[in-house]
Amino acid sequence: MSLAKKKTATKVTLSLLEALKKFDQSYLDNEFLGYKTPAYIVDNMKHRFRAYQNDAMRYYHYVRQAKAFKYRQNNHVLFNMATGSGKTDLMAGLVLYLYHELGYQQFVFTVNTTSVLKKTIDNLTNPSSSKYLYQVPLEIDGQRVRIEPVKQFPATPRKNVIYIKLDTIQGIASDLFTQKENTMGLSEYKKHKTAILADEAHHYSASTKAEKEDEKSWERTIDLILKSHEDNCLLEFTATIDLDNKQVFDKYQDKVLYQYALDRYIRDGYSKNIRRIQSSNTDRDNMMNAILLSEFRRRYALEMYGIPFKPVILFKSPRVADSLAAEEKFHELIENLSADQVRSFIQINNNETTEEFSETLSRTYSYYLKNEEELGEIVREMKRQFSRQRVINANTTNLLENDQYQALNTLESPSNLYRVVFAVAKLTEGWDVLNLYDIVRISDTPSAKGTKTSTNSEAQLIGRGARYYPFVLEGKKSYTRRFEEASRDNLILETLHYHTINEPQYLKNLVASLDAMDLPTGEDKKNPPIAIKVKPSFKKTKLYQEGAIYYNQVVEVSDDYYDNLSKYGIDNTSDITIEWKLATRELNYAAKSLNKDYEEVRLLAIEVDDRLIYKALNKNSFFHFDRLKQYLPLLKTREEFLGEKWLNLSARTLRATAPKTIRKEDLTPEDRLGILSTYLLEVEKKIRSGYRKAIGTNKFEGFAIKEYVADYNKRVPNYDTGKMKLMASAPQQVRRQTYANEDFFVYDSAIINQTEAQLVDRIKERVQELLAVYDQVYLIRMDENMHRESAKNEKLKLYQFDAHPREVHYEAFQPDFILLLANEDSYLQIFIEPKGINLLEKDQWKEDLLLFINEQEGELVFEDQINGLRIKGVRFYTMNDGRHSLKQLGEIALGKTFEGLTYQEELNFDQ
Repeated sequence: MSLAKKKTATKVTLSLLEALKKFDQSYLDNEFLGYKTPAYIVDNMKHRFRAYQNDAMRYYHYVRQAKAFKYRQNNHVLFNMATGSGKTDLMAGLVLYLYHELGYQQFVFTVNTTSVLKKTIDNLTNPSSSKYLYQVPLEIDGQRVRIEPVKQFPATPRKNVIYIKLDTIQGIASDLFTQKENTMGLSEYKKHKTAILADEAHHYSASTKAEKEDEKSWERTIDLILKSHEDNCLLEFTATIDLDNKQVFDKYQDKVLYQYALDRYIRDGYSKNIRRIQSSNTDRDNMMNAILLSEFRRRYALEMYGIPFKPVILFKSPRVADSLAAEEKFHELIENLSADQVRSFIQINNNETTEEFSETLSRTYSYYLKNEEELGEIVREMKRQFSRQRVINANTTNLLENDQYQALNTLESPSNLYRVVFAVAKLTEGWDVLNLYDIVRISDTPSAKGTKTSTNSEAQLIGRGARYYPFVLEGKKSYTRRFEEASRDNLILETLHYHTINEPQYLKNLVASLDAMDLPTGEDKKNPPIAIKVKPSFKKTKLYQEGAIYYNQVVEVSDDYYDNLSKYGIDNTSDITIEWKLATRELNYAAKSLNKDYEEVRLLAIEVDDRLIYKALNKNSFFHFDRLKQYLPLLKTREEFLGEKWLNLSARTLRATAPKTIRKEDLTPEDRLGILSTYLLEVEKKIRSGYRKAIGTNKFEGFAIKEYVADYNKRVPNYDTGKMKLMASAPQQVRRQTYANEDFFVYDSAIINQTEAQLVDRIKERVQELLAVYDQVYLIRMDENMHRESAKNEKLKLYQFDAHPREVHYEAFQPDFILLLANEDSYLQIFIEPKGINLLEKDQWKEDLLLFINEQEGELVFEDQINGLRIKGVRFYTMNDGRHSLKQLGEIALGKTFEGLTYQEELNFDQ
């Protein structure tokens, strides 16, 4: 994979992406407000989509369906998403979307490397593979759908079949330009509409970059296929796009549909942390360090958590000859290894008193020194773990044709015993290993000087190796980091270490390459957690000794609760109106835009009888009784489902919107069935989302401050590459803020970002005004690290309750701050949540909940009988208070706006 060179910090404007962001935040013109990834995609994917994948899916839906984009070119888009972020999962979901929503049955997947191709064949078409991305069986609207890999598309596609042609771009180009029997020529693509999925798309812009002739033909190949049918579409995917290159920018400025950068992927916790162990050691010493660290990881996971952990080491060389020589050096080291050698090595290299010494190696050495009596047995096991049979060399010429390819792509499998991989460049693209924890740069060669080109390649490899390994801990599998602030050795279970040379010019090039990728890394120096303590002065107060903080309770929901459809949020008494898309007719788009009759609609009453209802129910397997019973536990028979407490269709009128030119008598039986099926899909969706085993309540429980507001430990992030390195103007820059002399702040310090620090400063400015009304004014930073490994943490959270949500969220959240205001007659608790503007849309439901608490003030129930007890919430606080949170805070606390508080602009919910 080529690496985009970062030339300048010039901000580029991507017209399509900017239009989509604006449309997504519009509450007036967005006819798809609240759109979620459809259930037929969610239910058929093996992996649940992450928030950013749902965002990308929603943006594509806008482009294809929203009126605001109907005059834009929408048949060619590009998804610019980080390595490891699940582009293939998104691609698999988009296949289902294009099939179900837009009627595509022909798909072409292409890429420029055989390794990525073989991986994707398993991902999309091989149900027996552990890498297959769909559920088995694949079912949409009650119909089984089959995915069939083909070399040629059939002349007449069969119903309920998705055809996927998977080939390298070289193979597709050869077929297109060389007339051969049983191949896909251009005429074949003209018969039916086709969706092209082009992975590693930066390879297909050769004509815009003046590159090799064969790559120009690749771009031309895709362009010819795209234009061969008016409804063909092209979806490109890449982690690498050089938008600083004018030719590339001109081509893609109106085609980039979604971006999810690598630094954000790592910041959101979906990857391992990355640390560099820099030393002047020989390759042999670096090998020894990697062996000791890797075995320490494995033994720690087993001894501490009982996890059968298998961390993998990759040795990266500049040339194949160097790689082969390094492998022999490794085998010699392992075969001659002894307990005395390990002991001597640690004694010579252990510089733990030095500030610059690797914190991880210091812990590793300590482990072996503490277990010195067992060192002989440990080394014997080490020799077995790293024996020749558990080492694989990826430089073999015929790697993709032998069993090694399968082994390299299943390293996470318990039956795969390989612990070590030697490689040069074969694993840069398409290698999806998750349990890679150490990358060692082989440097004892004349060809290992570390040019800018070589460090670009190394940065790409580090980014690929950073993918998170979702191991099971205490019966739960997590797909995000769990030990971010841990003070113990468990950090090594979530950190990738890159072992490299400590040579100034090389490190300068490496840091520049990591910066160009916006890849957050840091040197593996000592970075102990900081103790954040509750002030002794606060502990002496009556508020600390007797006060409480309040969160709403959760109650289990019994099956008896779900006795009718209204409990699932479904109105089963009013008439029904369905916005219907004609399933049996295709309206000419051009004619539709010219003829106003097509844009005017009428309501058609639909005749519904039991026969039609049963036919619609039978069509969707969700409504088969055994499946329905899982969500409607009180339902006795499927016949009962038609009755008054449930569907109740006999007492209601079903209407559908249809073009004015369509009359009731024009409707075919299939049309009527389609309309009813559309309604049943909405019923299914609400039943699924409305059935919960536990729900939040309006009853608020008090938790004693002296038990729940406690000391904790937290680290200051130490990154020196990528956007996450310290920048003076960054709103999300995290650092330690000291509040030892601020009486209103409960803790002596806090590790917070600049938006949070600004909030604290703004409240500090208002403390005297608040003290004029209240005897006690205290701000508490509610950091989840207080009780990270305790059940107490789950209690200190807010849950949606009653009829609040326009959007249901089962998860709870803990607002970052609580402002406590108390005197003899009142006890006011105010939840405050600072928020970066990039998270406003994603976390809108949290703000809705905070404001809903205010609306429901008269309905809140408290366990404690305290004079004047009130619970309130304010709008998200953003940088420079763009949403007027302080104005609302003053109105809640004082019944008026704070003195002298002015705003230059009207309330702006985009800030």
